[in-house]
Amino acid sequence: MTNPILSDADIDLAAMHGKAVAIIGYGNQGRAQALNLRDSGITVHIGLRPGSSREALARDDGFDPQPMADAAAAGDIVMLLVPDEVQADLWNGTLAAAVRKGATIGFAHGLTIHYKLIAPAPDLDIILVAPKGPGKALRAEYATGRGILGLIAVAQDASGTARATALAYAGAIGCGRAGILESSFQQETEADLFNEQGVLWGVIPELIEAGFDTLVEAGFAPEIAYFECLTEVKLLGDLVYERGIAGMREAISNTAEFGAAQGSGRIVTEAARAEMKRILGEVQDGSFVRKLVADARKGYPTLTASRARAAAHPIEAVGQRMRAIRDKS
Repeated sequence: MTNPILSDADIDLAAMHGKAVAIIGYGNQGRAQALNLRDSGITVHIGLRPGSSREALARDDGFDPQPMADAAAAGDIVMLLVPDEVQADLWNGTLAAAVRKGATIGFAHGLTIHYKLIAPAPDLDIILVAPKGPGKALRAEYATGRGILGLIAVAQDASGTARATALAYAGAIGCGRAGILESSFQQETEADLFNEQGVLWGVIPELIEAGFDTLVEAGFAPEIAYFECLTEVKLLGDLVYERGIAGMREAISNTAEFGAAQGSGRIVTEAARAEMKRILGEVQDGSFVRKLVADARKGYPTLTASRARAAAHPIEAVGQRMRAIRDKS
């Protein structure tokens, strides 16, 4: 059974009338959602840690940042838009005692609720509004009269109106212009975490680096390897987005399509598919999240080492030169 795609025509914005939103955090999603909400006529409070590096930006954008507890206390809807791995400590240490009785607590990703890292009081509505794209795109699309697809879900409906609030909030940040899908905290969280590791951010960059290495080790110019293995990924992404995978194949040359047929199954083997299932299992049993939270509490040694390895790969130096040439043209 497929879920219907909802739009602005299905939204009653009255669910947001007279309500103030506290945006906790002013990063990737926080800034975009705050600006979109304000442009939709919603009162917005920004909550930041003392000395936050984002305070000056928030002030430049016309907001008056407050301590997180003060902002949370002022919000009928409190959106936790700080990194997933710090939400539990922030909630338990600061926010749980500050939020209003009967408030709505919202998330852009379901991790902390799905894995029970926080346990909100039973009088609170708990909703998910997850734009399926980065904050920069959410803001840019809204500013041009468009939007990006979003997911909504309800984990706790104390008021009986949590779904209406989630839908109205999604509409106020512009998702109703593109489409809104109803989901669950479990499906949004597990599918997203799997995709990040098993497809998008984990595997595709590694394939690009491996292809670059293969060509350079065979004597090809690094710039040619960069263009073939990295730059053309944008072409692939654009074609797949616009036409689907089958439609993408119709748009490329016979040589490229024949090459795709010859390469099929040689990299993404049955062993690779089995590894994908193991990754999904680690997401579903919570072991991935336990590692994430542990790394955060130790000061991110695993992330720091991963960033250093990525920065040291030869493709990065080539990329800097190629982007400099592109930006001059």
